[in-house]
Amino acid sequence: MAQCPECAADITLESNAMVGEIIYCPDCNAELEILNVEQPEVGLAPQVEEDWGE
Repeated sequence: MAQCPECAADITLESNAMVGEIIYCPDCNAELEILNVEQPEVGLAPQVEEDWGE
């Protein structure tokens, strides 16, 4: 079981979860990225910024 870095809620990862997958916290709805599935760990998902064609 992982813990939300935003609100500390317990998050159960699905058995087919993959590293890099984006999920949402069921309590605070924070956008999270799965960092590890063997030892469940999630972190805040990186914010996608516009590249303005660069």
